[in-house]
Amino acid sequence: MKTIITIQHTQSLQHTNGMIGSWTDWDLTDLGVEQAKRIGQRLSAELGDARFAMHSSDLLRARRTAQIVAGYLGIEPACTEALREFNLGEAVGQTKAWASQRRLPWNTVDDRPYAGAESKRDVWARLSAFLGQVMAAPDENVIVVSHGGALSVFYALWLGLDVTMLNRCDLRSSAGGVSFLQEDKDGKRVIARLNDLFYIRP
Repeated sequence: MKTIITIQHTQSLQHTNGMIGSWTDWDLTDLGVEQAKRIGQRLSAELGDARFAMHSSDLLRARRTAQIVAGYLGIEPACTEALREFNLGEAVGQTKAWASQRRLPWNTVDDRPYAGAESKRDVWARLSAFLGQVMAAPDENVIVVSHGGALSVFYALWLGLDVTMLNRCDLRSSAGGVSFLQEDKDGKRVIARLNDLFYIRP
């Protein structure tokens, strides 16, 4: 049995300055820091004495979210490139306006929206390897801190969907959204809660 709690990093500077997130190291805004504190406080109260391992994207906005939340839970996050957001290639470091004018068709799992970008199949492959490691590890309770695009792929993986389903569906979340994924004793996987924003509300 496994319980995985996912957290999409809280508000960061690229949410407010018109820049692309992707593989850039934008920090959290002041609001993002407060949101991460609220998540930590509320999860700490809800989880009680349950012990969790935590894995986080190594990009700054996710890493900072993880560090703040982990401080309330008395744990240390392990950071990994596997949980990074989509690499958008030539769009990294550009404005969202620049990117919207130059985006290539992105309709299938093998399309790349920009030169040098990852496809959804690429992200699927690295997250599949990560999920395999998590499921093989002895920790029954796990927290994963990542990014919106990466988590949408992660949820499809969790449900056992075929990668090509991403051509037709998307499991989206929001900054600061908390989701609960559970595997029961029979191996059935469910998403008990998706993108719960209660944890960041004032």
